[in-house]
Amino acid sequence: MGAISVRVPDELETRLNREADLAQLPRSAVVREAIADLVVRRERERFLGEYIAEARRGYADPALHSEALALAEESVELDNEALALAEALPPAQGPSLDALPDPAGAPWWR
Repeated sequence: MGAISVRVPDELETRLNREADLAQLPRSAVVREAIADLVVRRERERFLGEYIAEARRGYADPALHSEALALAEESVELDNEALALAEALPPAQGPSLDALPDPAGAPWWR
């Protein structure tokens, strides 16, 4: 395990000591946890930033934007159809997938 030496302001050291006492952990354990949390948070922020940038680039392309909107509209229609089928079931049956009508007459899992 590597070692790091860090200087902190007196107020931060006081707060660190208090946290370590409350958690009943050594200061080094609290610091390790804080560093791990920071690294995970920054990795997540970078990932989300890249994800958002890619989405913005994609939606700047008119063809891709139109295709995404068409897919979204299609999924809303399918969701509405599934909801209507589920609501049409008798209450005693509940929302079992076996009870949904299949236009082809085959069980839903085939």
